[in-house]
Amino acid sequence: MQIVEKAAAKINLSLDTPFDHPDGLQEWEMVMTAVDLADYVTINTTPNNTNIEVKTDTGFLPNDRRNLAFQAAKLLQMEYQINEGVQIQIEKHIPVAAGLGGGSSDAAAVLRGLNKIWKLGLSAAKLAELGLQIDADVPFCVYSTTAYVHGKGEVIEPLPKLPSVWIVIAKPNVSVSTPSILRQIDYAQLDHIDTTALLAAVSAQDCPAICENMGNVLEPITAQHYPQILQLKNSMLKFGADAAQMSGTGPTVFGICTKASRAQRVYNSIKGFCKEAYVVRPLG
Repeated sequence: MQIVEKAAAKINLSLDTPFDHPDGLQEWEMVMTAVDLADYVTINTTPNNTNIEVKTDTGFLPNDRRNLAFQAAKLLQMEYQINEGVQIQIEKHIPVAAGLGGGSSDAAAVLRGLNKIWKLGLSAAKLAELGLQIDADVPFCVYSTTAYVHGKGEVIEPLPKLPSVWIVIAKPNVSVSTPSILRQIDYAQLDHIDTTALLAAVSAQDCPAICENMGNVLEPITAQHYPQILQLKNSMLKFGADAAQMSGTGPTVFGICTKASRAQRVYNSIKGFCKEAYVVRPLG
């Protein structure tokens, strides 16, 4: 049986971590949304073996157990004692190692797809719980909507769709290691975000308040190593974005615009020096 799942990119309207747990994992407080930049994941099951194969149309990704989509298939296969193999083909559109959750979204697509193919009947909450074993962003990517994300990443509270905005996304020509950035967190130095104010702004559909209360506590850490991030952020603001910041652990920067014409102007101003740039809309 074959199924195709859309794997949407994510951006962090806010990213905060109040503390870390004894096991070394972070406690998160994040407001996230999915956007209409997406990979496409084709899943086939093979009844005559239990092999898992992953193929992508890019040479940048591993095709073995290091790939999060592979891990997602293996997790369901082992957890529910499924005696079928899986073939996964990933058509990449989300930039790699960008802070946009591409690998996590691919893994979430595999969880959703195999849940349907194997008729496991698992709820989104259960898939999110399982997904946390793969990566902290997988639970959100199972839902792929605007949401308040907390705990270790497994608690997903869907929020209203964002007001009508256009989002310019741009990835500098660098790649960032998430584990490396997380190891550099000094909790005594973090400038924490008023997540409550941002949640209220999203619920009220108040775009100026959303822009005012956005933030990413990891941005100064990553930008210290990659000054291109702040240069790109300042360029977006200069050319008319209502707000701009880094997504995830970076290096991708996004700018929010309330008008399509302004988003196009921001995009036009940066595409000459930033190859991977896109204008997208938030998903519901």
